[in-house]
Amino acid sequence: MATRKTYTPQFKFRLVVECLEGKRADSEVARAHDVHPVTLAAWKKQFLDHGAEVFGGKEEVKKAEKRQAQLERMLGQKELEIALLRNFMGKP
Repeated sequence: MATRKTYTPQFKFRLVVECLEGKRADSEVARAHDVHPVTLAAWKKQFLDHGAEVFGGKEEVKKAEKRQAQLERMLGQKELEIALLRNFMGKP
């Protein structure tokens, strides 16, 4: 049974960028890097559909989402404080 190749997110990204630059055909890029053209086409489609988070960086995406949620909570707290202060001061 053949073992399945694994590729790093950086490698996938580099190949997709190389394809998108258009200097060489996708099949040439795939052949030069010993990747099946169908695999490269799938990577390219995933990248175009979902952007940078496709090839890894899930930790970075999760970290950014966590930070965004934290900032949204802080914003909500500040809005509540402002509303309470306005109410306390008698301003609508």
